[in-house]
Amino acid sequence: MKLALALAAITGLVVPAVPAAAAPAPAPSVTPPATTTPATPLLVARWTFDAGAVDGRVADTSGRGPALTTRTVDQGVIRFDTATPSGRYASFPTACATTAPKCPRALLETASVPNLNPGTRNFRWSARMLTIKTQITGSANIMQKGVATTSSQWKMQVGKTNGRAQCVLVGTGSPTVYIARSSASVADGEWHKVLCQRRGTSLSVWIDDQLGGQTTVPATLSISNALPLRIGGPNFNTKTDMYHGRLDDVYAELG
Repeated sequence: MKLALALAAITGLVVPAVPAAAAPAPAPSVTPPATTTPATPLLVARWTFDAGAVDGRVADTSGRGPALTTRTVDQGVIRFDTATPSGRYASFPTACATTAPKCPRALLETASVPNLNPGTRNFRWSARMLTIKTQITGSANIMQKGVATTSSQWKMQVGKTNGRAQCVLVGTGSPTVYIARSSASVADGEWHKVLCQRRGTSLSVWIDDQLGGQTTVPATLSISNALPLRIGGPNFNTKTDMYHGRLDDVYAELG
């Protein structure tokens, strides 16, 4: 009897339910860090000289830039020769004696256009060049837009003392001249690609795709002027700052 009652009591027990195991929480969503891809510079002007000059004008090959006009004084001539695998190049008049009453000079020029006024934006300007030390009679101007003492300016030149490539910036409303100089001479009778680059607060010069020198510029430095771009010399008021070598593949990029 007692056994029957004990079994009945056990049978009537209510066993609390065991809670079901909780499903594992989903892994938190992880957003990959944003990657910033540098903007590809926009080619805004290019002159390869492969077609020479037609009616005194050298066509832009980028589709975005203006044509260059040939200007000469004292019987100066720009020749367009073919002697490189890349095609034709421009040859500027050789340097004349300091005692010569007249000095043949020539340059290429185009009026100011918005794409050649970078403001505070990143900007690159480049040329392939060949010259020798005896052809440098001053700061030989390869490319120049603007005048340092009048307005803002960007420029590429070769210095007389050591034959080093120089990239020059002068901002609007400031007399300060910023120069990045290459560590080695480019006036050695060999072809060199010279590239000037303003990126943020850095102004740098690159020789044959290798960093040659750099300096710091203000982030607010702005370059904008209504003056022409000149290639081969700043103007005809000087004999010493004219470029007397060969040039090829001159171009400019924004961004």
